[in-house]
Amino acid sequence: MNDRWVKIFQIAVTYIGTVVGAGFASGQSIMQFFTLYGSVGAAGIIISTLLFMWLGTKMMIYAHRIQAFSYQEFNDHLFGRLFGKVANFLTLLILLGVTAVMLSGTGSIFAEQLQLPYQLGIIVSIVLSYLVMIKGMNGIVVVNVLVVPMILLFTSLIAFRAIEPEGLFGINGFQLQQLESYKWVLSPFVYAALNFAFIQAVLIPLGSEVQEESTLKWGGFWGGIGLGSMLLIYHIALNSRMPEMLSYEIPMAVIVRDLGPFLHVLFLLVLYGEIFTTLIGNVFGVTRQLQSLYQVPKNMTMLIILVACFVISQAGFASLLTYLYPMFGYIGMLLLILLAFRRLPLR
Repeated sequence: MNDRWVKIFQIAVTYIGTVVGAGFASGQSIMQFFTLYGSVGAAGIIISTLLFMWLGTKMMIYAHRIQAFSYQEFNDHLFGRLFGKVANFLTLLILLGVTAVMLSGTGSIFAEQLQLPYQLGIIVSIVLSYLVMIKGMNGIVVVNVLVVPMILLFTSLIAFRAIEPEGLFGINGFQLQQLESYKWVLSPFVYAALNFAFIQAVLIPLGSEVQEESTLKWGGFWGGIGLGSMLLIYHIALNSRMPEMLSYEIPMAVIVRDLGPFLHVLFLLVLYGEIFTTLIGNVFGVTRQLQSLYQVPKNMTMLIILVACFVISQAGFASLLTYLYPMFGYIGMLLLILLAFRRLPLR
């Protein structure tokens, strides 16, 4: 029984760690998808949380039943062989784009928060990613088990120290203007679709490697609960200081800075770790995809992927996230719809 709960914990934290990357942990994507709409954004977070709990679990169980080696087999089964090829190509583009966002996020931490060179943060991340990725899925799980509890601890700290009551129900003139576009209606679905488009790179191999479905169900359930709780707490903290937060690339670091210099530095380390977990998860997924298509050496493939994403990351963190994330979210909507309505394969 203890071993089973350890596995459930590992699945939950790996799920959380893969989603909580640069955009989530920094506060940028939460601000773009939810906090721009003030108190209405909280309702959107509840919808996204339910989707994470339901469809994240369903994705892992689906992969478990068809024993998918990578997201290629999953998409072929879900979309059909012809449209599966299109879905695999789009997933590959999304993974490369999100990996570039992760790399640029590490550069922004070094530049904006530590006053160190932007390129140094990216190069350090590439080297560390390569060293961890050599260990495969075990390396990913171990990193998440170490990092995710720390970010959950910081989230609890933010809940007690940085949240103001008006953060939940407050809405200002700028946010009322954003509501006129009606993007807030689609926002929770686009946000969930964006995440499912790239977390399949980790959840699918994870689902196929775990032996018991009940373990996957509980891991997906608690992973979704954890993500929803963090989304809501970050949103409330950000909303209490809008629209000031729009001028920062890493707004959550600005909020934590008010809690003292020690906690600020510690948060930056945890934030870096969270970005890192998503980075290695994406590279792992792309590597598996290419290995399933071609007979290519794993280590060389990982290195090529990291170098390609290094080139894309030069566009800058906020710019990449603002333009790429919504676009990827709309692309991922078809995956979200099919996953919701397609029946699970028989055991």
